[in-house]
Amino acid sequence: MAIVPEDDFHHSSNSTYKSASSSLGAEQEALLGRQQDCLPPGLQRPEDRFNATYIIFFSLGVGTLLPWSFFITAKEYWMFKLSNSSNPATGKDSEDSDILNYFESYLAVASTVPSVLCLLANFLLVNRVSVHVRVLSSLTIILAIFMVMIALVKVDTSSWTRGFFALTIACMVIMSSASTVFTSSIYGMTGSFPMRNSQALLSGGAMGGTVCAVASLVDLAASSDVSDSALAFFLTAVVFLGLCMGLYLLLPRLEYARYYMRPVHPARMFSGDGEPPQDSPSAPLVAPGSSDSHIPPLRPILKTTASLGFCVLYVFFITSLIYPAICTNIESLDKGSGSPWTTKFFTPVTIFLLYNFADLCGRQLTAWIQVPGPKSKVLLGLVLLRTCFVPLFVLCNYQPRVHLRTVVFQSDVYPILFCSLLGLSNGYLSTLALIYGPKIVLRELAEATGVVLTFYLCMGLLLGSACSTLLVHLI
Repeated sequence: MAIVPEDDFHHSSNSTYKSASSSLGAEQEALLGRQQDCLPPGLQRPEDRFNATYIIFFSLGVGTLLPWSFFITAKEYWMFKLSNSSNPATGKDSEDSDILNYFESYLAVASTVPSVLCLLANFLLVNRVSVHVRVLSSLTIILAIFMVMIALVKVDTSSWTRGFFALTIACMVIMSSASTVFTSSIYGMTGSFPMRNSQALLSGGAMGGTVCAVASLVDLAASSDVSDSALAFFLTAVVFLGLCMGLYLLLPRLEYARYYMRPVHPARMFSGDGEPPQDSPSAPLVAPGSSDSHIPPLRPILKTTASLGFCVLYVFFITSLIYPAICTNIESLDKGSGSPWTTKFFTPVTIFLLYNFADLCGRQLTAWIQVPGPKSKVLLGLVLLRTCFVPLFVLCNYQPRVHLRTVVFQSDVYPILFCSLLGLSNGYLSTLALIYGPKIVLRELAEATGVVLTFYLCMGLLLGSACSTLLVHLI
């Protein structure tokens, strides 16, 4: 059964999930009546004129994934900088070769480990620092990192290759930390909006990866110089991030956005088994003797969203286990032919563009279809079924192969098919779990729930990235 992702899907006060139809009945209106807290009598819910809020959240979604995507997609640039090619007579020692062969894995770990710590900090800051400050400060830091990368594009780093590697990893750590705060803050904020806005944000994230992949292809085709291509690449990222900052500043000026961004009482710890008091829905939740009212209650959020949290974690665990560390090292079986397709464009098109486009399609599909539901065992089953992708990708033409010599799938069609299914399933299943989460808790817990689910996401990425490093060494 499809669920309409509009204003009729809200948080119920007893944390239960209610499917919606195209119009609300009397029983549903009564159920959602408690959500009209703190509203003056006669205040009507405004319309999203010209879908302006939806477009802004979609654009902000582009900015959430775009920084990371631009870093990992610029593989040719990183290989050029780290290969020390300006002095080929010196060759490379084993450590240099290790950096080149496993650079994607190192980059993935550097992007996920600090993210977990930043999410813990962001959860503690939900009621202490305004979302406005967190979003703008994190965007400023990301822009500064890209400016550093732009400044280094034309710098000769052949004499300090390892130093450049260390600097790149440090920039990834800082950028990933800021990006995590930005993403979790924006995602948490959409928890107070109708579900279609959360879906827009998540779909925009996939569009960020697609834009990045397209920009990479254009740069490769238009420029024969890797440095010029990287310069245009990073400048594109700066333009998009600047646009995101401008759109975020525009958001509070929209009547529709102001309605859902109205202040709510901070959610506080309370006694009992995780159920809030029922006598006053607009009253803050206070624990007897509670000394810190600024920290959102973690226990009821974890209890309510445990199943969805596991789904988010496992979806991204499998995805990051394969992409980009395994995917980007799958070569065309006809690479020896020397054609531009097999040598220059196979990975950017087959891996980066195709995966991100399939991911975008999967996320956008949730705008019209939301099945299975948040309590369904089928959702968990589909998530676990994605484990099959691991052996499928390993048995493609991954190079270099040291231990597993046999290539089972002797055609370039297979990695194209597998990458499409990986992206489609990642987009659809992860978006379902992420848009359900903030809607099955109280509205005042929505932002904190968004941060918690982002924590599950980052834990999945962290575990997958760590295991991908081990998997790469075993192939």
